[in-house]
Amino acid sequence: MPKEIAASCLCGEVQILCGNPVGRGSYCHCEDCRKSTGSAFSVAIPFEVDQFRVLGGRIGSFTKHADSGNELTRNFCLDCGSPLFGTSPEHPGRVYVKAGILDLQSLVQPTHQSWCQSKVEWSEIDPALPSHPKGKTY
Repeated sequence: MPKEIAASCLCGEVQILCGNPVGRGSYCHCEDCRKSTGSAFSVAIPFEVDQFRVLGGRIGSFTKHADSGNELTRNFCLDCGSPLFGTSPEHPGRVYVKAGILDLQSLVQPTHQSWCQSKVEWSEIDPALPSHPKGKTY
């Protein structure tokens, strides 16, 4: 594993170095995570906050109390809107980086799911659906 894991947003303006993960991450199906990602769930990988560095780019944040009652601050690129990472006073030494922004995707091996009571029916992809290696011409 590299000494530091790089990450970036969709437009490339935000560049991050994360250190090494302190866990494999997890899926979260809560309504807050669904709405903040615009998808069926969120996948985040935990890193130590003291090894986490934002190298460049403009970052915005939004803080609210989640369904768990924990205060969560979600950070995003102000230019392209990509979700980047989250923090919480409940976990002061951790930063939770969105799995999709990591350059080393082999790190993403979630170990569990949470808030499954909020899981949407369409979150599991039917393996019988037609699949295409790149795009599909309509």
